[in-house]
Amino acid sequence: MEIDPFIFRLSIFILSIFVGYYVVWSVTPSLHTPLMSVTNAISSVIIVGAIIAALAGSSESFFETSNIFGFLAIILAAVNIFGGFLVTQRMLQMYKKKKK
Repeated sequence: MEIDPFIFRLSIFILSIFVGYYVVWSVTPSLHTPLMSVTNAISSVIIVGAIIAALAGSSESFFETSNIFGFLAIILAAVNIFGGFLVTQRMLQMYKKKKK
């Protein structure tokens, strides 16, 4: 009996959702800032791949599927990076001593 590749990939995706949820919510607040820095670094690598995907293909048509998904990946990864920096700055502000 052979398993359909779509079902196999879907089950891995659903399993990764549960694992990711429990990994993220079990992080203590003191580890949050270093993990955000790593996440921002990963997102910057994603942007490089997304730029390659957005510019792939022939120069006659810019509205191919890979170009559209590459452009969407650039936007989403950029939002993730800038949001991560904002959250990191806010977390670091929490650890600073207040001036009187």
